[in-house]
Amino acid sequence: MSAESGVPTFREAQTGLWSKYDPMELATPDAFERDPELVWRWYRWRRELVARAEPNAGHRALAELQSLLPRLTLVTQNVDGMHQRAGSRNVIEFHGNIFTDRCFADGRIVEVDAGESLPACPDCGGHVRPGVVWFGESIPEDALNDSFAAAADCDVFISIGTSSLVFPAAGLGDIARQAGAMTIEVNPNPTGQSESFTASLRGNAGTVLPQLVESLAH
Repeated sequence: MSAESGVPTFREAQTGLWSKYDPMELATPDAFERDPELVWRWYRWRRELVARAEPNAGHRALAELQSLLPRLTLVTQNVDGMHQRAGSRNVIEFHGNIFTDRCFADGRIVEVDAGESLPACPDCGGHVRPGVVWFGESIPEDALNDSFAAAADCDVFISIGTSSLVFPAAGLGDIARQAGAMTIEVNPNPTGQSESFTASLRGNAGTVLPQLVESLAH
């Protein structure tokens, strides 16, 4: 599952200095190899946006829902860490975390001073990159396996605020459905997979999820 935040979505238009760049052309290993300083500055700008934002009512509702249920596995395509800040535990980050730094050469998590300049790996001296999954890269094996296992072993699967366009995340609902789970979509607008869900709840996560939690709490 994933929920909305107060941060512009990845595909929304950039502003100011970044309005002339296509984010889908910056978030690739090739782009980083061509101009690592440019990509690093863009992600530093996005980190600043995320750091100023706060979890919304949808994030908080999911954290509360986790406390009400015997088991809830939260899978997010978001990279902003909002679910954890709202209080959710054991979040599976399908596409990584924007505040994590990794060595570009071997992918290991490193501790660096992520300031103005492009940092160097303390082990090999190579470039350091944001710990997110870029276009053309595979989902981390642990996140993929844990997500698939949870979808195949759930009673209810809820898809929240996602376009259902990006695979393999978009295939989790199919796994749950084939395992006999009830599947629910929460989205303001229909998606390409809406008809395959058991039920669709039209509205923003920040509105629908608190209502859902309140109904379960009473």
